[in-house]
Amino acid sequence: MRATSIRSGAVWTRALLLQLLLLAGPGGCLSRQELFPFGPGQGDLELGAGDDLVSPALALSRTLRFYHRSDIDSVYVTTNGLIAMSEPPAEESHPGLFPPTFGAVAPFLADLDTTDGFGKVYYREDLSPFITQLAAQYVQRGFPEVSFQPSSVVVVTWESVAPYQGPSRNPAQEGKRNTFQAVLTSSDVSSYAIFLYPEDGLQFHTTFSKTDKNQVPAVVAFCQGSVGFLWKSDGAYNIFANDRESIENLAKSSNSGQQGIWVFEIGSPATTNGVLPADVNFEPDNGADYDDEDEDYDLVTPHLGLEDMGTTPFPHEAPRRGDAHTYKVPRVLSPRRTATERPPGPPTERTRSFQLPVEKFPQQPPQVIDVDEVEETGVVFSYNTDARQTCANNRHQCSVHAECRDYATGFCCSCVAGYTGNGRQCVAEGSPQRVNGKVKGRIFVGTSQVPVVFENTDLHSYVVMNHGRSYTAISTIPETLGYSLLPLAPIGGIIGWMFAVEQDGFRNGFSITGGEFTRQAEVTFVGHPGKLVIKQQFSGIDEHGHLTIDTELEGRVPQIPFGSSVHIEPYTELYHYSHTVITSSSTREYTVTEPERDGAAPSHTYTYQWRQTITFQDCVHDDSRPALPSTQQLSVDSVFVLYNEEERILRYALSNSIGPVRDGSPDALQNPCYIGTHGCDTNAACRPGPGTQFTCECSIGFRGDGRICYDIDECAEQPSVCGSNAICNNHPATFRCECMEGFRFSDEGTCVAVMDQRPIDYCTTGLHDCDIPQRARCVYTGGSSYTCSCLPGFSGDGRACQDVDECQVSRCHPDAFCYNTPGSFTCQCKPGYQGDGFRCVPGEVEKTRCQQEREHILGAAEAVDLQRPRPPGLFVPECDEHGNYVPTQCHGSTGYCWCVDRDGRELEGTRTRPGMRPPCLSTVAPPIHQGPSVPTAVIPLPPGTHLLFAQTGKIEHLPLEGTTMKKTEAKALLHIPAKVIIGLAFDCVDKMVYWTDIGEPSIGRASLHGGEPSTIVRQDLGSPEGIAVDHLGRNIFWTDSLLDRIEVAKLDGSQRRVLLETDLVNPRGIVTDSVRGNLYWTDWNRDSPKIETSYMDGTNRRILVQDDLGLPNGLTFDAFSSQLCWVDAGTHRAECLNPAQPSRRKVLEGLQYPFAVTSYGKNLYYTDWQTNSVVAADLAISREMDAFHPHKQSRLYGITIALSQCPQGHNYCSVNNGGCTHLCLATPGSRTCRCPDNTLGVDCIERK
Repeated sequence: MRATSIRSGAVWTRALLLQLLLLAGPGGCLSRQELFPFGPGQGDLELGAGDDLVSPALALSRTLRFYHRSDIDSVYVTTNGLIAMSEPPAEESHPGLFPPTFGAVAPFLADLDTTDGFGKVYYREDLSPFITQLAAQYVQRGFPEVSFQPSSVVVVTWESVAPYQGPSRNPAQEGKRNTFQAVLTSSDVSSYAIFLYPEDGLQFHTTFSKTDKNQVPAVVAFCQGSVGFLWKSDGAYNIFANDRESIENLAKSSNSGQQGIWVFEIGSPATTNGVLPADVNFEPDNGADYDDEDEDYDLVTPHLGLEDMGTTPFPHEAPRRGDAHTYKVPRVLSPRRTATERPPGPPTERTRSFQLPVEKFPQQPPQVIDVDEVEETGVVFSYNTDARQTCANNRHQCSVHAECRDYATGFCCSCVAGYTGNGRQCVAEGSPQRVNGKVKGRIFVGTSQVPVVFENTDLHSYVVMNHGRSYTAISTIPETLGYSLLPLAPIGGIIGWMFAVEQDGFRNGFSITGGEFTRQAEVTFVGHPGKLVIKQQFSGIDEHGHLTIDTELEGRVPQIPFGSSVHIEPYTELYHYSHTVITSSSTREYTVTEPERDGAAPSHTYTYQWRQTITFQDCVHDDSRPALPSTQQLSVDSVFVLYNEEERILRYALSNSIGPVRDGSPDALQNPCYIGTHGCDTNAACRPGPGTQFTCECSIGFRGDGRICYDIDECAEQPSVCGSNAICNNHPATFRCECMEGFRFSDEGTCVAVMDQRPIDYCTTGLHDCDIPQRARCVYTGGSSYTCSCLPGFSGDGRACQDVDECQVSRCHPDAFCYNTPGSFTCQCKPGYQGDGFRCVPGEVEKTRCQQEREHILGAAEAVDLQRPRPPGLFVPECDEHGNYVPTQCHGSTGYCWCVDRDGRELEGTRTRPGMRPPCLSTVAPPIHQGPSVPTAVIPLPPGTHLLFAQTGKIEHLPLEGTTMKKTEAKALLHIPAKVIIGLAFDCVDKMVYWTDIGEPSIGRASLHGGEPSTIVRQDLGSPEGIAVDHLGRNIFWTDSLLDRIEVAKLDGSQRRVLLETDLVNPRGIVTDSVRGNLYWTDWNRDSPKIETSYMDGTNRRILVQDDLGLPNGLTFDAFSSQLCWVDAGTHRAECLNPAQPSRRKVLEGLQYPFAVTSYGKNLYYTDWQTNSVVAADLAISREMDAFHPHKQSRLYGITIALSQCPQGHNYCSVNNGGCTHLCLATPGSRTCRCPDNTLGVDCIERK
């Protein structure tokens, strides 16, 4: 055996040396001996024989990075030439559904078959220096500018696998077998994929599709998997080969310099929206000999020019699952990530660097990025191993209303007659067009030092193409900003340029760009400090036939008084065209007429200067296409602007046409900027003035008088621009940041220390194999070791603990009964004795107030004759097994029900009509029996997203995988037996859970990282029920149904203030919209149930929902979808609405008795009193999907979601407490500073 092992090692050593020699220069075809070592002798696992099989999870010792993720700790291998990042669903086990819903690496995705011993599939993770060195060499060859030191390699080999042939076998594929390999290799910073296709390794290129019922080509691709919260959608994906010719060329060509070897960067900050292929030209040996049928094939790897790039198809070609030939176009990458692992140096042909002006984004440190040509244009590529980019392989890149034509250097798309556009995007001439998108902004108004911040604001535009009229509306613009944005008609003016009426020989923006471009504009207000930057990304036509746009506003604008009107005279603007770039600049006046005061309406005229740059992609292969005029004039004949204060909607309407520069225009064509005689520096822009006047302006990143411009050394002028532990390297017009030795870029773009592999505390992370926390304790002993021990009341080895029956050893008094419970026991004195069960003496137990009242009404005879009929018309209270008043009391004759306090007194506003039981809460905690005590410390949560729900004296957690409840992993988070926990809320910043307790009453909190719980409010409370957290303003809000009020305090319970205390009867559920500064709550007042809202400072209170309500209990607000949803125990429904557009929709009906609700992704989760369960319901299909029944069957109360990270956004209180001395309470677009109640002697300032 030893000799065999030595010989085997020698063989692979020689193979490695051979491969390293081959890597030194171009070589011939890849042989099977040059694959990474594989097979049982290398420690490989083997996938079982069969069709459409999936391996068990292959756990990784080092995490794998993939697209935006950096936490993949296991992979799955399939028969069908695919490696999955999560377990594939059963319905996606066979190919044909691309992109799948899960992340995937597909070196050869096809229906493969290993039944009856036809081939093997091997896989393993390899950490040996032997293999990691080989992987590093391949990556280095493909990415020579990258320093890559892998620590983990996953090797997957498909050896001699057969094609699935279906019901009718294909004689041409008899005996055909494929062998290929996929290698995933990772460092601490990035991950790469290496695909190896040996000579004669791909003997078939199509397989029978179980979906299409015919032969379909294999696919080489990567996909991110489904993304989204409320509704899932396809994430980014990249298809590199999906036709027969491309598949055939996999073994003949390369992107890394050696035939049959393909290298891709799959996980790093640079791959958030797409996989990056290597781009090293491959040239064959001079002596290479190919068959005649391949003599026209160019073995040089094609450069990814525009003709290689996939584009967004027309709506009829919109990406859909199951279309293997569909190419997805992700959004343009935000130019704010920092290059990783790439040394300084001039950009390669696949990499460019640029920098956004520092002053445009003062809230973020300036960052420099490396952007692939593809990313820079916002167009995602389809990579084809065939060098000839022709219509035959790229027809899908053209609109269905376009024709594709081949030219000497590539292909171009052009719209057919009756349609207009750039060929990739075409719309019917004269048809009305719609534009939809989102707007976000951070704008300072006037001299204010506090910005107005808004996100996820809707933009809608309607265009009448025949008349060139565009109508644009931007909704929910804060009042503090709305009037001040009126002069900025150019925000919507870009849409007018796109669809302007075209004069003969001139083209509007959509004809040139197809609605796929990036626009950056800068507005400088004369006589006013600062400027406004507008960034807009147009992403073509979506699946609904609407043009899509994203807008970002940043900077400062002059303040325009509330109620003012703004008038803008008609104007003209010159657009200057060059290859892929359009620029324009102008000076405009606008008149502000203020509201009438003392019989007069003051009017003032102001000026701003405007310049913009539009970048797009044009097809360069058609030399016969008429050249675009170098200058076109946009004429805006009428401008209308309006801000509706009540609806908070900003409206722009413009009438537009595009044509030649008019005679007599101040922008006449004789200007030197247009005829090229200006003499500006090559790194400067020429800005035309009146007549022949002009100015030269150095480009961003350069400084000078415009005639001479020199590069700005950002590194010298801003030494700390890259942050600590980083080196700044200056480049023309930009700079790059590199981490120092021993540091790496974090996901946030800062340099952090490269940490060695640290010991794992299995107890804290929850990765131990001890029994559940209710039965066992995990004790960390250092290193990666731990011990398990059973809790008192249980016996076993700590990994499996059994309950000890304490009653067998007579732990109670002889005159008492013993009752065994899990981990404990209780003692109860026998009838005729009283005591605690451990000591019993003769005598009757004193009756409770409820029991005495019952006896008084029924008489002592009831104790003798239980069958005696109850006197008619008489109310007899119900007592529980402990003698306490049942919280819901009902009249036996009338059928009316109501809530009572612990003394049996009716609570006002709770009486319901016959047949309806109010949702009453018990204020008495269950008695604590003598026995072993339960620890109250929080059991730390493992990473991920969890549901938290309350069950009287404890809080449990239920992990979520996606939106699916992992019911077998539900555990107790916290035991507080003396509490009656009702409401729950979660602070995603500090990872703290907050609760209300109506037993003491009190408000408490605990950290999910562990430790003891604490009480933060215990004075002046009646019945605190609902609770909510403003994670941005760092405040808590709660409802009190006994004191009938809503209060606010800081997170530690200090600085309490009553917000609302009128017109409240039974307030219960309460939630916050932290970003917008709104508060929502339910009031199940039987006479007038309602859902109300106000700002967080209590102002602008109004009723949101009042009709068709019964017993509105729980309430939830989803920050991602802006949906407010509630459950109603009276109507037995769950309903939702968008508070900005109050049109309700019923999402679930027939609920039993819902109490509390929360939302996550597409699901609602609510607690039900009838079934004592947590129910999950899918909002998209309005159906209950699953239910979880806790081990202890008792009433469930509050529920909340513990997010792994906070939703994006901020409000005016999120920075420096909004400048307030005490309470900062957010409002839409502003904040209010308030003092706590009882602030005598406190230096507190209130202001808005």
